[in-house]
Amino acid sequence: MTEGVTEELKDRILKYLGTVSKAKNRDVSRAIEVDKALVDKTISELAKEDRIEYIYLGTSYIRLKQ
Repeated sequence: MTEGVTEELKDRILKYLGTVSKAKNRDVSRAIEVDKALVDKTISELAKEDRIEYIYLGTSYIRLKQ
């Protein structure tokens, strides 16, 4: 696991994503009040684990894997 990335942080991000249809990394960072750089690393890990997906609608968003 990348430095600073914890299962608790992953769970917080996944829980937040469960409340929205899509989000930008910065929106996640603001919502869970965690530094964006750490959120970016954690989101990258979640994508590698195939738990979330990136979608591109003129800009990139993330959402729970469907």
